[in-house]
Amino acid sequence: MLGTDVAILGAGQAGLAMSRCLTDRGIAHLLIERGDAGERWRAQRWDGLRLLTPNWMTRLPGLGHAPADPDGFMDRAALVRLLQDYAQDAPVLARTGVRRLGTLGGRYLIETDRGAIRARAVVIATGACDQPCLPDWAAAIGDSAQPLHAADYARPAALPAGGVLVVGASASGVQIAREIAAAGRLVTLAAGRHTRMPRRYRGRDIFTWLEAAGVLDDRWTEVPDLAAARRQPSMQLSGHGRIDLGRLRRMGVRLAGRATGADRGRVFLADTLAGDMAAGEIRTRRILTRIDGHIAAVGHDLPRDRAAWRAPPAPRATPAAVDLRGEGIGAVIFATGYARDYSWLDLPVLDSAGELVHRGGVLPMPGLYALGLRFLRRRSSNFIDGVGRDAEELAAHLAAFLGQRQAA
Repeated sequence: MLGTDVAILGAGQAGLAMSRCLTDRGIAHLLIERGDAGERWRAQRWDGLRLLTPNWMTRLPGLGHAPADPDGFMDRAALVRLLQDYAQDAPVLARTGVRRLGTLGGRYLIETDRGAIRARAVVIATGACDQPCLPDWAAAIGDSAQPLHAADYARPAALPAGGVLVVGASASGVQIAREIAAAGRLVTLAAGRHTRMPRRYRGRDIFTWLEAAGVLDDRWTEVPDLAAARRQPSMQLSGHGRIDLGRLRRMGVRLAGRATGADRGRVFLADTLAGDMAAGEIRTRRILTRIDGHIAAVGHDLPRDRAAWRAPPAPRATPAAVDLRGEGIGAVIFATGYARDYSWLDLPVLDSAGELVHRGGVLPMPGLYALGLRFLRRRSSNFIDGVGRDAEELAAHLAAFLGQRQAA
């Protein structure tokens, strides 16, 4: 049986960041990864994806070099290469699946398909994008069109012939809808909750302002409703440039309200688009107001950006249903997010919804941590830059725990 001080479950950006932090502290550890380092970016992201954050935000502990194009946007293949290089010296047990995490004799016991591992501490770095989440009614589409999750979408040419219905209008949904529309396909976008965001604001990339104004560094202890903050839809942003519902509509994408169910080849749509767009604009304006306050406070003399405040108009009417066969739609892509699967976790640390109970990544069992979840310790926790800073803070907590145990 292998033994180590710390077992890190997952070798994506979160697990690798924690590994580097522990290496810097001289703490023995192992990463356990069911695939290879950065596996999800390789296997569950579409070919044309670019990060929605600029390259200067691809900061990880000890990475040691600035990107060649700091204001550019890394594509999927480049990020996979970066993570593979970052993992060069990391102690990764690749292609090793975790079957159970429990305890034995005062230590954590990780049972894998390649044997058992004992550890004094464990970091669960399996991330927020674990299992593709499909609505209950997805199976009711039947054989009218090919249903697939955004994690299984690769490129427009790989889709069946015909039009495409995209369900979900946060970052992935709008990016996929635009890519398919640009390929000449007819696209219907069933939009739910979303947050429009300009790619550039007052002459700079929006993330420059989000960082400067402190938005990205909002702490989990400071927001009035942490659960609501963690449920916020991802911003409609793309590394390919500005994207929002107005721009998609000008490209020929048909906009619709939320998809609510399906039956006999028909997908039903609620009359919610105008309301969701209005609610999204409230979130957008709140952020832009905060940025403007920062700009005024530091005395920047920059022109106003009225276009960024201009909301795209909602369609006067939206369809109540889509007849998949009748409208020649060959595929339905669900950009409906992810769920976490902790069926292997044999410890009392889950809430009634099956999510980890934690305070800033510290679970209610000594030596057990989480990393890579949304708003774990700060608003940027789900970005590569933010997960690196979370790792540094949790590594300090973990080192203190190990020191206390050693002293005892």
